Amino acid sequence: MIKQTYAAIAVALLTLAATAHAGTSDPVIQQREVNQQTRIDQGIRSGQVTPHEAGRLEAQQARIQQNEARMKSDGTLTKRERTKLTREQNRASRNIYRKKHNNRTADRT
Repeated sequence: MIKQTYAAIAVALLTLAATAHAGTSDPVIQQREVNQQTRIDQGIRSGQVTPHEAGRLEAQQARIQQNEARMKSDGTLTKRERTKLTREQNRASRNIYRKKHNNRTADRT
């Protein structure tokens, strides 16, 4: 359990580092990524999110960041690309909420 928690936190830190390195021309998207990562970390610490759920949420965040990097590869985010990222972040936000509020909890023994 502890190893899984540390692994999830390590993935979170690497994800944040990659996002910070890539930079973004849209501070709203950047802030949402940070907020969502914070919500996932809080769920892990409180036991509201199981290690399996945390892994899935982390993977979803990584996919969003990969999509963002791919979209920015030409040097700019178009309105359509920003809309797509916002839609992906909305979906991730709903998933975080659902995982934190379902009846599954991490074994805290």
